[in-house]
Amino acid sequence: MQADLTVILPEIVISVYALAALLLVAYTGKDKMAGMLVWLTAGLFVLMALWIGATGNGTHTAFGGMFNDDGFARFAKVTILLSAAAVLVLGQEYMQRRDILRFEYPILIALSAVGMMVMVSAGDLMALYMGLELQSLALYVVASLRRDSAKSTEAGLKYFVLGALSSGLLLYGASLTYGYAGTTLFSGIIAAAEGQAPIGLLIGLVLVISGLAFKISAVPFHMWTPDVYEGSPTPITAFFATAPKMAAMALFARVVHDAFGGVVGDWQQVLAALSLLSMFLGAVAAIGQTDIKRLMAYSSIAHMGYALMGLASGTVFGVQAMLIYMAIYVTMNIGTFAFILSMERDGQPVTDIRSLNMYAKAQPGRALAMLILLFSLAGVPPLLGFFGKLYVLRAAYEGGLAWLAVAGVVASVIGAFYYLRIVFYMYFGEEGEALETGRSPVQWAFLMASAAIMLAGIINMFGVEAIAQAAAATLVN
Repeated sequence: MQADLTVILPEIVISVYALAALLLVAYTGKDKMAGMLVWLTAGLFVLMALWIGATGNGTHTAFGGMFNDDGFARFAKVTILLSAAAVLVLGQEYMQRRDILRFEYPILIALSAVGMMVMVSAGDLMALYMGLELQSLALYVVASLRRDSAKSTEAGLKYFVLGALSSGLLLYGASLTYGYAGTTLFSGIIAAAEGQAPIGLLIGLVLVISGLAFKISAVPFHMWTPDVYEGSPTPITAFFATAPKMAAMALFARVVHDAFGGVVGDWQQVLAALSLLSMFLGAVAAIGQTDIKRLMAYSSIAHMGYALMGLASGTVFGVQAMLIYMAIYVTMNIGTFAFILSMERDGQPVTDIRSLNMYAKAQPGRALAMLILLFSLAGVPPLLGFFGKLYVLRAAYEGGLAWLAVAGVVASVIGAFYYLRIVFYMYFGEEGEALETGRSPVQWAFLMASAAIMLAGIINMFGVEAIAQAAAATLVN
């Protein structure tokens, strides 16, 4: 038991912190202490990320194989914690100025982070479900944090109702899998599904994949994404677009390789179909969007399609490509949302992309940083986003899915239109009422840092390539 608790120590530390903070703040300053709590939580996330990254080595299991601590889980956890910390700090001033910063917010984010950490380490269907629900229940609440806004309440309700449906699909798939495999442990399932799985087990696999596809907003389980992104307060939308996406994609990889790694041919085509649909719907549907948050929602659907392309290859290199792609995607999104948070007029947030007309004239530095991020999101060489796409395209091609790689290139060209349209508005749009200068130095710092990473990262990707390769090797063996 002592060894098991040591393996899950980072999760225990964050859980105890969240419960202690809740008790302390509820009986003292409540919302007056929310700002301090945001910084404390972000600091704890960074410390835990450094701890996991610096001290983790080898592969350890806990609770009879229900929990895995390996290179793959550690890569995902470090990405999750650092992105969650960045988004917390990024949105603190925005929420404080609009009087929507509640003391529950950082605590709920901390609990959702624990859920995500359990998800990426799950070695059992029960652990998977516990982590997923802990993450989801916290996110349903934060989506509707702005209690006086009908849109925010609607976003939380839609997310909850559709999330409950996806949980039902996942549980039904898990029960079928258990019925045919006789165990909920991934190690037992892969033994039962070695070579050729019975049809009932494959139906269970498809239902589990459907439940997980909802969490990454893959088509056709994407319908919640635009409304939730638009209705939620922008800092919370930024959170939805970063850490939970990384966690869900890592869990996806964990399930298909750890539990169903013996029947790659059976799930490869399902993932390839999800990837194809997500890339094209995300690329085409975003063209008609004028609200930048809805546009980023469709952008995230397309990007999850590209990440799934790497996973669909069914190879070690495919998992490595997916991890690299997700790390780059999360970094790009943090910078992009730092820019979106700074868009305001008369103290009110603005999300219409046409409000960016001739923005470069008033704010050349910010406009240039946003241009770099948008080009990187579009996959324009030589920026880091291009190399992320190159990895997943190569993984698909080498995995025997050349048709999917070609489709990915076509979808990427279509998707470039809506990113370039924002650049056009910023540099060549019609003169109109200008946006106010962003007041937050934190938002400016994250925007500039993210853009700088997209440029400087092309040299050696800050060593992420080698770390992702080692992480992928621990999952696919």
